[in-house]
Amino acid sequence: MPHDPQPDVRFQEFLFLQAQNAGLFLGQIPHPATGEKSINLRAAKSVLDSLEMLENKTQGNLTNDEQKLLTAALLNLRSLYTKAS
Repeated sequence: MPHDPQPDVRFQEFLFLQAQNAGLFLGQIPHPATGEKSINLRAAKSVLDSLEMLENKTQGNLTNDEQKLLTAALLNLRSLYTKAS
């Protein structure tokens, strides 16, 4: 019997939070306390690595929408990371 992944709103919220953190570390979003934009490539790479690990570990367990969201987030963050480094 095939396994049909069930959507989980927490997954989407988690991805948005991670993408927001990466945006902060890549100077795309101002720091909430200072209003300053700064780049921290080490922290951004850590977020990117974590999302790549998540993609590998969740293969076959995400809904189509969750997979599309994760793929889009990774593509966007990889591009921003490359530009920043």
